[in-house]
Amino acid sequence: MAVSEAIKGQARELFSDLGEVAIKLMFGGAGLYIDGMMFGLIAGEVVHLKVDDETEAAFIEAGSAPFIFLMRDGRQAPLRYWRLPDVAADDPEEAARWGRLALDAALRAKRPKSKAKARADIGPGPWDG
Repeated sequence: MAVSEAIKGQARELFSDLGEVAIKLMFGGAGLYIDGMMFGLIAGEVVHLKVDDETEAAFIEAGSAPFIFLMRDGRQAPLRYWRLPDVAADDPEEAARWGRLALDAALRAKRPKSKAKARADIGPGPWDG
């Protein structure tokens, strides 16, 4: 499934307030990037934005739905990307607001996870030099 120039142009225009939108083709769709950070994707000519635990409720409230990746064996895998809410489909200001939520989610996903507790000393070994 190819990604049309029309939807690419629409995505660039909708999110232009956030910076220069780069679009990279992938898996029959395309990733949306700003400053090297993937914040959205295009699949089936539909724009989806990155969500996390902090932003998912807003997308639900706006009537959005998750992107479901159909695997070759028929299984479905929901991803943490949700359809751009309808209220933002033709409104760059509204789209930028949703895009900022997606960028924030992408930034949080990039943060290093807190290190697990240091394990207890297991005694001498080759690691002791």
